[in-house]
Amino acid sequence: MKQILSVLVFSISFFSLAQKGNLPIKKKKAVVITTDSIIKPSKKLYFSDDDLRVIDSLLVEEKFNSALLDTLEYVINDKDITGNFKQAVTSDLLKVRLAALNARTPFNLAYNPALEKVINSYLLYRSKYYPALMAKAKYYFPMFEQYLDQYDIPLEMKYLAIVESALKPRAKSWVGAAGLWQFMYGTGKEFDLKVSSYVDERHDPVKATIAACKYLSQLFTIFGDWDLALAAYNSGPGNVSKAIKRSGGFTNYWNIRPYLPRETASYVPAFYATMYIFEHANDHNIYSDLPKMFDFQTDTVRVKRTVSFDQISETIGVDEEVLTDLNPSYKLDIIPFIKDRNYALRLPSNKIIEFLDKETELYALADADDAKREKPLPKYFEMDKRIRYSVKSGDYLGKIADKFGVRVSDIKRWNSLKTSNLKIGQRIYVYPKKLQ
Repeated sequence: MKQILSVLVFSISFFSLAQKGNLPIKKKKAVVITTDSIIKPSKKLYFSDDDLRVIDSLLVEEKFNSALLDTLEYVINDKDITGNFKQAVTSDLLKVRLAALNARTPFNLAYNPALEKVINSYLLYRSKYYPALMAKAKYYFPMFEQYLDQYDIPLEMKYLAIVESALKPRAKSWVGAAGLWQFMYGTGKEFDLKVSSYVDERHDPVKATIAACKYLSQLFTIFGDWDLALAAYNSGPGNVSKAIKRSGGFTNYWNIRPYLPRETASYVPAFYATMYIFEHANDHNIYSDLPKMFDFQTDTVRVKRTVSFDQISETIGVDEEVLTDLNPSYKLDIIPFIKDRNYALRLPSNKIIEFLDKETELYALADADDAKREKPLPKYFEMDKRIRYSVKSGDYLGKIADKFGVRVSDIKRWNSLKTSNLKIGQRIYVYPKKLQ
């Protein structure tokens, strides 16, 4: 993919407001950029070039909403759209359904041959991936909607997180964008998403959603149009402004689309197609899997010292995979205790009381583990007792630890593992306390 062109910076007054965090959330008066309102760049860039690079390559790996790449030829080359191709939904029926969606959303969901091509492509070749994705949506969407409503953003914007990350909170693109809303490091920092050795708040579903709402509010303040705000979320406001100018002053997405970067020209139709399929899933016999958990079935509690997921798991019996799913912002599966940061642990609601009852026991276990790290290995950790284990499909550290009667933190320490991620075929050393 070609590099995104450098950003066109808006007026100094706008950026001074943005830097102070004083941009209005309630959009009473839209600001539309036309050909005669584009000004010369200021010296200070609010959005860096890195922030304007293409956000997402994960959708190709997921073989899901990969419109940015593998359906690019269909979306960009409108001459090919008129050719014969299979249909999962007829043009006439799609026009009726899009018109109904358009009537109840602030997006411009007018029928377009390019959009029809993307929708049919998704329905024909990707429908088997939607049930699992819809199950994830049952957990995340209520959370998204709460903050979208708070910031006066269309609730349909929740579908943007699907296009960005396929609802994987630990998703990371090849250019470094991370989280459900795929923030680059610099942009995340602008919206108060902290990144440290222990924590990446771009992976935090709540904090990242709030940051995305603030960013989208800024973009709508600039363009006064949600379709253009979507395009700017992908490629930056500068590229959208230049597309408006090159189009002769049009401010409708479909009119400026030929002048946008190729990736962005695919990005907005991917959003529309995702919205259509979710809204009409039953009409296409697509049904959600059962979600692992709903957001309302979880709650948070503050920790009073640094603790690891395996220590929590051992104390209150919550599987480490559940802890990882509910607390994706902790990079090393460790919750640090840092003054004034107040890091929280999210647990299933039915485990909160048990955590509070056993909190002293948990911290005592953490103290004991810290003391072990300062001592030599016990006698049974002799080299001839060590085995080399090859990771198999379905293995994870907790499963391996149970198999050999050891703890996850021990396996990490013996193998200098910084995360709990394992690869099939990876070899690790274990000092078993029990036979296989």
